[in-house]
Amino acid sequence: MGDPDEAGRFGRFGGRFIPETLMPACIELDAAFRDAWADPAFRAELDELLSSYAGRPSPLTECHRLSEQLGLRLLLKREDLNHTGSHKINNVLGQALLAKQMGKTRVIAETGAG
Repeated sequence: MGDPDEAGRFGRFGGRFIPETLMPACIELDAAFRDAWADPAFRAELDELLSSYAGRPSPLTECHRLSEQLGLRLLLKREDLNHTGSHKINNVLGQALLAKQMGKTRVIAETGAG
């Protein structure tokens, strides 16, 4: 699918489907992310947080007996062993670090878990 065009659209139909009142904040966030992602220091700090706090990369567990039964090599990516018990920490660390770089003092988030 590739990167979005200048208007933030992915192909003919894809794009940013948000209320107009949120567009300035979304544009600011997009620019800040692109700047941060191009900054080796930002990426190094994120990598360090993911490694030291979230336990990245996630450990793999080989399922020997099930592998034999299925006739293939089966590995489980153990996101359940992360500090929070789920994959969500991977995203939240990046969001918080970006907010810090943007000079924001609050982060409002939701997990999607209800």
